[in-house]
Amino acid sequence: MVAFDAAHPATQPVAREVMSSGDVSRALRRIAHEILERNKGAVGLVLLGIPSRGVPLAARLADIIAEVEGTAVPVGSLDVTMHRDDLRRQPTRVVMPTKIPTEGIDGQVVVLVDDVLYSGRTIRAALEALSELGRPRAVRLAVLVDRGHRELPVRADHVGKNLPTSSVERVQVRLSELDDEDDVVRITGGER
Repeated sequence: MVAFDAAHPATQPVAREVMSSGDVSRALRRIAHEILERNKGAVGLVLLGIPSRGVPLAARLADIIAEVEGTAVPVGSLDVTMHRDDLRRQPTRVVMPTKIPTEGIDGQVVVLVDDVLYSGRTIRAALEALSELGRPRAVRLAVLVDRGHRELPVRADHVGKNLPTSSVERVQVRLSELDDEDDVVRITGGER
């Protein structure tokens, strides 16, 4: 149990919902339509989710695209753990499976899907991991939340919500597939 420190109330974490379940659903529907519009349909698309929350987001986008277009879009996952530049500082990361659709990625438009875009380092690692698997015609990025604070020149093509934050805040995406509920929470204060 964490004791409340009246002398330092700012150290107590405060969570505030910034996207409800309905907001998440609407954002994903909009992103799916943007992807289809930019690609001029579903032909040649491959969605690759970045574990852990990017994987169910990619599957949801594929379901929406199938509903709209009447055709299935290949979905997979792309683990970036061994391509991260912070392994020396945080070596305890669990390697997740990379699953590339049987059609492969060569000549396809690959849409990388992640939950939160922050420094850009995860996406840099994803691009490196992707380059080892083939040569896509184009690579695009879809994220549920863009919170700013880029350290690398990375920009998302499709964003569910732009959420300016301070560098000491955290953004937590919860999805029913992993967390039994859908929402996005901004957490201020407390230990980082």
